[in-house]
Amino acid sequence: MIISYKWLNEYLPVNQAGQPVSVERLSQILTSIGLEVEAIHEYEELKGGLKGLVVGEVLETQPHPNADKLKLTKVSIGENAPLHIVCGAPNVAAGQKVVVAPVGTTIYPLNGAPVTMKLAKIRGEESQGMICAEDEIGLETSHDGIMVLPADVTPGTPASEYFQSYSDTIFEIGLTPNRMDAMSHWGVARDVCAYLSHHDKKAVRPKLPETNSFKAPKGKAPLKVTVENKTACPRYSGICIDRIKVGESPKWLQHFLKAIGLRPINNIVDITNFIQHETGQPLHAFDADKIRGNQVIVKNLPEGTLFTTLDEKERKLSAEDLMICDAEGGMCIGGVFGGLESGVTDQTTRIFLESACFDPVTIRKTSFRHGLRTDAATRFEKGTDISATVNVLKRAAALILEICGGTLSSDIYDIYPEPQSRKEIALKYHYLKKLSGKNYHPDAVKSILQSLGFEVEKDTIDSLLISVPYHKPDIELPADVVEEILRIDGLDNVEIPTSIKITPSIDETVESESVKEKIVSFLVGSGHHEILTNSITNKAYYSEQELSTVVRMKNSLSTELNIMRPDMLETGLEILVRNLNRKNENLRLFEFGKTYSINKKGKFEEPDHLCIYLTGNQQNAGWKQPAIKYDFFALKGTVEKALALCGLTGFQYEEVQESNFQYGLEVKSGTVSLGKLGAVHKNLLARFDIKQPVFYADLSWTAILKAALKHKTQFTSIPRFPAVQRDIAMIAPQELPYGLVETTIRKLNLKKLQSVQLFDVFVSDKLGAGKKSLAVSFTFLDEEKTLTDTEIDGWMKKIMQSLERDLQVEIRK
Repeated sequence: MIISYKWLNEYLPVNQAGQPVSVERLSQILTSIGLEVEAIHEYEELKGGLKGLVVGEVLETQPHPNADKLKLTKVSIGENAPLHIVCGAPNVAAGQKVVVAPVGTTIYPLNGAPVTMKLAKIRGEESQGMICAEDEIGLETSHDGIMVLPADVTPGTPASEYFQSYSDTIFEIGLTPNRMDAMSHWGVARDVCAYLSHHDKKAVRPKLPETNSFKAPKGKAPLKVTVENKTACPRYSGICIDRIKVGESPKWLQHFLKAIGLRPINNIVDITNFIQHETGQPLHAFDADKIRGNQVIVKNLPEGTLFTTLDEKERKLSAEDLMICDAEGGMCIGGVFGGLESGVTDQTTRIFLESACFDPVTIRKTSFRHGLRTDAATRFEKGTDISATVNVLKRAAALILEICGGTLSSDIYDIYPEPQSRKEIALKYHYLKKLSGKNYHPDAVKSILQSLGFEVEKDTIDSLLISVPYHKPDIELPADVVEEILRIDGLDNVEIPTSIKITPSIDETVESESVKEKIVSFLVGSGHHEILTNSITNKAYYSEQELSTVVRMKNSLSTELNIMRPDMLETGLEILVRNLNRKNENLRLFEFGKTYSINKKGKFEEPDHLCIYLTGNQQNAGWKQPAIKYDFFALKGTVEKALALCGLTGFQYEEVQESNFQYGLEVKSGTVSLGKLGAVHKNLLARFDIKQPVFYADLSWTAILKAALKHKTQFTSIPRFPAVQRDIAMIAPQELPYGLVETTIRKLNLKKLQSVQLFDVFVSDKLGAGKKSLAVSFTFLDEEKTLTDTEIDGWMKKIMQSLERDLQVEIRK
């Protein structure tokens, strides 16, 4: 939400010295009352605000001795000595009043970068500044020559003073979704006045032009207005105005609109935009001469009806879209966007001005269905003040009569078949104290609520019965009323007690979060950084087969974010690319997240994942050793340590063939898959323009957590007897994976065998073609006694026989 400081001050009171609330105090007030100020910046209609530029008088001109198209001028800017300026404009002449940029002044051309004036020599002649053209100081686009001002302007007058360059302070406010009442300057002013009344102990009310004197021709109705869909449009108001003149808006109106980022169009459109941002009520103006059959009908049109909107796009309507129609068809998508054929143009002389209240759900669905996120739709979908349609209509009509001329040609149309009653809420003072932590005086409570628009229906010694204003549809419970009181009083004004009593609650997720915290601590401690990627991604990353089970976005905000991610890899690679492009090439990252899919039964699934990414150098080069790059085994070791921390041991690996992996393994615990890890395929890396290897593990956090919660941590004493190590070396086929060797050994179920570790792989032609040597270390331990050579030799014999028999390896002697 954008708020103009000068615009807001139109409705705020001034102090005894006639000064408005300062920018600093206003910022503090807005944040205190729940309208958090996210940014403050200065707005200048003209860049630089014409600072340093002055009005000058050309005293004399003469030809430049070294250039035919240049002239030497003397220019007085109100100081003792005139400036010597070299000028190339064909229209410069003595006696002219001009705009001068002296040395040190910065000018901001319409097309080009800012330029700071310096003392210069042009073709051998000194120039002490520049005589400016319109486009050189950002005023207009003309560059035919220098700008010549009226003869009565005094030399030395600052250009900012002469041109009255408009400047303002702009507040960017972060609104929560329930604060529809603050989506206007008037709504913000109401809250600020409530704050000032409470804290300054002086009742103030926001100023808004009166509409009581507004008079329309009684009973006159040149149009027939009908509302067929009263659910989607509970109230519809309008008025006809004839003999208007469409043209440029006055400067004050253009300044207000430009300051909040709106482009002035014409006086009618500008007034409707002004009223929308002043009061929060969107309006729409129809060219009355284009309303066929002199009928305005609020209804729904058949499914698939074609309608051309103001942006000249033909759209297929849904039967749920509410339309403003005439006798022959649609004129406007109600509350969302106008139609091409019924809009106001420069030739318009008669208008029908609409002020309505539409159902928020209907407007939101239509807005997203057609991708039309207009200011009007944004306000209607949050809800508008149903009681304000006629007053806002009067305010707008009065402005049109003032600015555009014309006369009222109809009475006010106001179709309101089922008037809404105000909600009533009972607030007990003891409940207020219990919830807020503060003992409020009843008078202060009533003052705050009344300043916000609440009305006191019944006042007793221990409670209030209040009616809720229509502009606060989110107020439904006593707790909501307490929040309003706290908001205006200020949360900082609630005293913190010396002791706080709480009742501990049982958290059902404490065990799972404890496991997660353990893994996060391990990964962060080993140098990994946690990332959080977007769950919405681009369908272009995936094949048609993969897209058959994805969850698609019905109302995607962009073509690049249109599905819920079926895989974690692609969104992680986006993060890698961003870092690699910024020369951050050595990365250890991890992420906890969800993927989304639709199973064969048509139900949604969103399992949890833990993903690990490694790329670049594990250790940079130093004077003692070369750089050590990440490889598959570094990833495998990280995964094994993480699983071990969860109490998972004895898992198996199976080779996996997937399009995402150049090569990879699947980690399994029995028949349960715990995840996959491997080197990301080069083709996929090329799509992301990644030129270095990336190693990736996608672990099923759902499966890991389930197994980890079953694991019971047990403590044992340190063994009193020594462990014994034995090694063997074997010659095996090069295609034999080590995992098969370890699996074969584990099948022997040797209870005293503590660990099996591969410690050397050797390949040489001397071993034979297609052969390799594997060296494996075995650790044996008996916690009850010292092992004997006879026992160990027997176990080693079993191991060697099993390897020779099952894997056809040759044990090296």
